[in-house]
Amino acid sequence: MSWTINQTITIHQIRVDSVSNSSVLQIGSAGAIRSLSQLYNTGGFTGPAPMLEENPLSFVPLPNPA
Repeated sequence: MSWTINQTITIHQIRVDSVSNSSVLQIGSAGAIRSLSQLYNTGGFTGPAPMLEENPLSFVPLPNPA
């Protein structure tokens, strides 16, 4: 069986509360979604990252929820 889907999608605003390594955000239709997980050590790190200070500086300003 073969399906043909024609659609028009208009998004005026979208809010995503959480994104994780295994998140899927689908808008519209997809024939198939196949999971794929890849992990790369492109920096050649050999140990864990150092711990943060107690009050780390936030480099990304986040909006204050109303």
